Amino acid sequence: MTGSPALDLGAALAAGLMIGIERGWKLRRERSGTRVAGVRTFTLLGGGGGLAALLGTLIHPAVAVVLAAAMAGALLIGFGRQPGRRDVTGIVAALLAVGLGMLAGAGQPALAVAGAAMVTFILSTRREMHKFVGRLTATDVKAFARYAVIVAAVLPFLPNQLLGPYDAWNPFRLWLVVVLVTGFSFVGYVANRTIGARNGILASAIIGGAYSSTAVTASFARRLGTGEEGPLNAGIIIASAIMYVRVMILVALLTPSTLLPFIGVVGPAAVVGTIAALIGWVRSPNAGAADGETARNPVELLPALMFLLIVAAGAVATRWAQQQFGESGTAISLFITGTFDVDAAVVTLSGLPTGALGHQVAAVAIAGTVAANMALKMVVTGAFARGCAGPALAGLGVSTAVLLGMIVARMIGLSAT
Repeated sequence: MTGSPALDLGAALAAGLMIGIERGWKLRRERSGTRVAGVRTFTLLGGGGGLAALLGTLIHPAVAVVLAAAMAGALLIGFGRQPGRRDVTGIVAALLAVGLGMLAGAGQPALAVAGAAMVTFILSTRREMHKFVGRLTATDVKAFARYAVIVAAVLPFLPNQLLGPYDAWNPFRLWLVVVLVTGFSFVGYVANRTIGARNGILASAIIGGAYSSTAVTASFARRLGTGEEGPLNAGIIIASAIMYVRVMILVALLTPSTLLPFIGVVGPAAVVGTIAALIGWVRSPNAGAADGETARNPVELLPALMFLLIVAAGAVATRWAQQQFGESGTAISLFITGTFDVDAAVVTLSGLPTGALGHQVAAVAIAGTVAANMALKMVVTGAFARGCAGPALAGLGVSTAVLLGMIVARMIGLSAT
């Protein structure tokens, strides 16, 4: 939407009107004579901003400055003389109406109207926002703040180019990995807070498995070892079944060309794991309370930085192995990188140059890291549960066996070709 001055002025008036309707409704019960600005005033403020920008374009920029300053001064005087409680939100909304009007008058009517819609929405959700903020805990605020730092305060300022030994590091893509992986943690944490712990072990297994099935396994196994009842064995299997889905999503996002071969190897094991999870849940005793470690703040900066170091080291090792041994060396390095963190292997693979590793070989390498991670979880379960995790070990074992069988079959097929 760009066009004539009439369209720009119309958009400026519409922007002011949208905000004015909300402000007028909000102040509808105020005593007559105490309101500084209502529907008409806000509409005129938007239109005045549009006229100021238009005159500044046609005559001189100083005209726009003078007119905008005059309107801002009038608003300050009016709100300053307001009896009783000072309405800071009102004056901010009025200044925004002027600014959005100027934006429309400067030739951006669509952006101005969209901005006015957002301002109106924010103003109209005052009660809901206050209720939401009232329910937040210190952990919630810290999680949000830390994730905001990871996404908005670091990522946009990193160079998007190859650096370091073997040109293995792209700072932007490395940090983007942290954004993606911690994003799984943050989304899972928000869902856990929304659903509530009273929904039991099932919610904890599903949400926790979305960002760390290994952590869920360790937590549930420890609880089994203390004699706690409930479907904890089923929860361990469910978390690993969710892990399969999470890894497939990561592969689809970071290296989509490998997705179909990867599903061909991992898909049967994922199906078997899901069936085992459903059977385990149906046969499990009633769920108890699920106050587990997965409810803690998931966006810790130190683990995120450690993950970054793992990925960076894996990228260097992979480039070195590629130069020294070709495709076989790259596959081995991917397997080593992902033994304790499958996500790290997927991320390392996504950082390779196009064609550096065949799609079939890459799929087998990542599937191998999944199998190694499953084996690690079986060891953790057996060590922590103290003989009380027979169903969980059976569920994990059958899924891992199917996965290993598919890996061996695919490797035989590759060697034959």
